[in-house]
Amino acid sequence: MSAQHDRSQHEDVPDISVVVIVYNDERRLPDAVRSVLEQTLRNVEVVIADDCSTDGSFEVARRLAAASDRVRALRLPENSGGCGEPRNQGVAAARGRYVMFLDSDDTLEPNACRNMLEAAEDTGADLVSGLCLRVHVDSRWGTTAPWYPWLYRRTRTLDSIAELPDLLVYDTLSTNKCYRRAWLLAEGLTFPRGIHYEDLLFSARAYLAASRITLIPNTVYHWNVVRKAEAKSISNRRHEINNFADRLEIHRRIDRILAAEGHEELRLHKDRKFLKHDLVLYLRELPFLDDDYRRRFAEMADGYLREFPEEAYEGLSPVHRLCAYLLLREDWEHLMPAVDTLINRNKVSSPLVERDGRVYWCEEHLDDPLGRAVLDVTDLDLHDKPVSRLYLRNALTGYRESPEGVTLSGAVVNPLGAVAPDARLTAELEFRARRRSLRSFRFRVRSVRHRGRSITWEADVPLARKLRPVGVLDDVWDVRMHLTVDGERTTTRLTAGRTDLGADEDGTVRVRPLLSRLAADRLRPRVSSHGHLAFHLVQHGTLPRRTSGLLRHHMQSPPARLTKKALRGALALREELRSGRRKIDAYHRMIRVLPVRRGTVVFESHLGKQYGDSPRALYEELRRRGVPVRAVWSYQGSPKGFPADAELVRRWSWRYMRELAQAEFWIDNQGFPLKLAKRPGTTYIQTWHGSALKRMGFDAPQLRTMPEAERRLYQRAVDRFDHFVVRGRHDEVTLAQAFRIPDEKLLRTGYPRNDALVRARESSAPSRRAEELALRLGVRRDLPVVLYAPTFRALDGGGVRSFEFPFDVEEFARRFGDRLTLLVRTHYLNSVTLPPSVHRRVIDAGREPDITPVLLLADVLVTDWSSVMFDYSLLQRPMVFFTYDEEEYTEGRGTYFDLSEEAPGPVVRTADELFEVLSRLDDPAGPAAYKARLKEFMTRYGEYDQGDAAARIVDRFFGPEEAR
Repeated sequence: MSAQHDRSQHEDVPDISVVVIVYNDERRLPDAVRSVLEQTLRNVEVVIADDCSTDGSFEVARRLAAASDRVRALRLPENSGGCGEPRNQGVAAARGRYVMFLDSDDTLEPNACRNMLEAAEDTGADLVSGLCLRVHVDSRWGTTAPWYPWLYRRTRTLDSIAELPDLLVYDTLSTNKCYRRAWLLAEGLTFPRGIHYEDLLFSARAYLAASRITLIPNTVYHWNVVRKAEAKSISNRRHEINNFADRLEIHRRIDRILAAEGHEELRLHKDRKFLKHDLVLYLRELPFLDDDYRRRFAEMADGYLREFPEEAYEGLSPVHRLCAYLLLREDWEHLMPAVDTLINRNKVSSPLVERDGRVYWCEEHLDDPLGRAVLDVTDLDLHDKPVSRLYLRNALTGYRESPEGVTLSGAVVNPLGAVAPDARLTAELEFRARRRSLRSFRFRVRSVRHRGRSITWEADVPLARKLRPVGVLDDVWDVRMHLTVDGERTTTRLTAGRTDLGADEDGTVRVRPLLSRLAADRLRPRVSSHGHLAFHLVQHGTLPRRTSGLLRHHMQSPPARLTKKALRGALALREELRSGRRKIDAYHRMIRVLPVRRGTVVFESHLGKQYGDSPRALYEELRRRGVPVRAVWSYQGSPKGFPADAELVRRWSWRYMRELAQAEFWIDNQGFPLKLAKRPGTTYIQTWHGSALKRMGFDAPQLRTMPEAERRLYQRAVDRFDHFVVRGRHDEVTLAQAFRIPDEKLLRTGYPRNDALVRARESSAPSRRAEELALRLGVRRDLPVVLYAPTFRALDGGGVRSFEFPFDVEEFARRFGDRLTLLVRTHYLNSVTLPPSVHRRVIDAGREPDITPVLLLADVLVTDWSSVMFDYSLLQRPMVFFTYDEEEYTEGRGTYFDLSEEAPGPVVRTADELFEVLSRLDDPAGPAAYKARLKEFMTRYGEYDQGDAAARIVDRFFGPEEAR
């Protein structure tokens, strides 16, 4: 195949013509052309199309053509003002069987042409598309980002773009593609002239016209991006209203084509993408633009968005929906805060309002049914978080400069009165250099108080006396405010928008850098791309500027470059020392040279995310007996909730590595980091976290299809287990075999975490832990408690799907709120948002670190395929199995047995069926009728759970209690 490509049937016919367009880019053009000439596919020609450049670009093109018979150059008689016409002229001049496009500031991956051609020839595709890689060329760290990589995870061929609508609406680039030239000419596919965003229309027409499209997972195109470019590219000039007009016109043309060809479903996908992406690009600019632009923008948007069906808003995030709605209503007062949230994810920018148990962005427009639906932000969970977990909008309301510093004032939003009127308030401002290696300075805020629905503040900041920058190295300073409410702290940024930041271009705030005033002598206020106040170091006056320029020139001298290189090397070394790879290497040296510390036990539960499960039960048994061990608990995130009398280490910290290296025992329920070997002197007790219904380990399809190297790594990690806790014969033939654990490693004790459940079943007295939990959560004890505890759902491309109720939780509260209390306990990988309307009738128990008290409190369990069913059966209380997505859930993963045949309770598949079963909890023919089956289920799957698991394990490894 390769030889055939390199020796075309007709030597004068190139396999591929790459059209390189250029305008005033003489410096980068040679690199672009070189990336084509150095392709591994040799039979490729370059057609340079110069758009009447005013610099030396065409002369460079002619020299490149003179140096290689594979390069030709042409020049347009006048500038076309866009990328489309040069590409059209290039296609017309091309001689290759296939055509690709390349911009003069980008490059092709060396194998791009070969990979594209082979895919086209093998599949007969009219169009082949490969992965584009965005390369941030001005990033010191070499940052890259693949362009919509989920489209290119594997090779696939489409007979119609309707098979993959995301390709049409997301990958609208023309440059990462290879086109059959005869097909382009036959279909009359050209770029539009005299209008920007020509790629969108050309790509849409090409996708729709192609009889076959092939996608390949190979990187083919390097899109070089300069973030700090002085002159913005045409497509990035979103502050120009004509830019938006061009985008709308291109979309209207695409809409007409889709309508003419009957692609209503594709149009819906495109409309949704417009709301999520295209519109957002312009909304982000609105806070910085004047009223005239906003008025014209709203007018244009209104004329287009009103054509969208209501279905286009489905599947959008609440913030995207409300921004589009408020724009159509031209409600700038509420739209600008919404845009702030759009720009700054998770920021709470509105005081919010509660009506009928739902939370809305504002109280205006609630009389409009569409407005009421769109402005409902209950699912954002902004009403149920403590102040410390809220990222609040802090609008700068006043700015005044003096030679000594600045006087600032602002207003912090107070959503739903989260900050109580009688709360103790203090605040401080922090000025922090944007480069992480440098210092920060803090200043007290002199006045913080309630005013209406905001927290207002004022501060005099003596920057001239107190802020000492280095100079040159730390030329950008960001401002944060730390607000403390009754001892809880939240951090905000100062939203500036169009706040008047002073008329003096140089700034009047004086500073004294450590490098002297030759480096800089003033601070100039600026607004960051996220709308936040920042300050830049500048020089004032002509002579100081010349001196500063001389200083900056010397900063580029060979000694200075050497010094900066050494500094960057030191910073890179610091990052390297913090890296996981370096820590893993160091850990393996530690286990060779450091001794085991007898009596040290490292505990971990669910990768350090909580203090709970069987590791907790074993730890508490050791403490109850007074066994003289040194207990170390790993945590990830916050150490809150972990035992005060244990030593805590942050997971993946250097100390964590040392503790693992020297521990006598490892005890966890999931797995310490896979790449850490276990020394022979350490005993690893794996308690695991649940019996299996879903296929696990090497029985799971995902593991079976892993590359061999990854499977070996997984096996080595499992082989570290010295002991593996099982709770019945079922675990032995499922989990133990799936993880390839030999029989002699099995601890047939049952789960330590389940000891409390067994004791509760055998006792008539109420559980103290359950009663404490009920009091803490506000659970009524005069009503039965139903626990809903589902497992998580995985995403197709990996990761975890966000939790969504498969039934109407507000309908549950209306129907059962005076008869039942519903506890919701999602998987630890998920979280839940409850509307205020279900308060006290539906309660989130997901923040409880240990599920055991939750199980003890529940009178009935509703679950699906979660392993919680095996534990709860020990209580011999009713269970209901809600398997609403059985086909989807079990198809990819598989199960060890058929739940519908063995379930010790009713199996329901719709919300109506679930509600019907819950309405008959007192009916002898309801869930209570499964008593015999429930006992059989408990015996079959939990035969080793006898209530003494923790005691038996401690006896074996730390000595029997009576011996102490």
